[in-house]
Amino acid sequence: MLKNFLMKKMLKSQFKGVPEAEQDKIIGVIEKNPQLFHAIAREAQAKIKEGKDQMTAMMEVTRSHQEELKKIM
Repeated sequence: MLKNFLMKKMLKSQFKGVPEAEQDKIIGVIEKNPQLFHAIAREAQAKIKEGKDQMTAMMEVTRSHQEELKKIM
């Protein structure tokens, strides 16, 4: 419970400037399958360590998980 609260606070701080409704929608999707988003973050970090910039790494990783992301959205 505390973990969820802290995660929501952290995410909301990252979404400054994003409308509240959109923030809630994104957080809801993340809460549906947190393991997927942890895997995406780990894979993106690995690509960044390989020398890719953050945007390219995220695009590659999200492309590889595109079907899973479509299912939860």
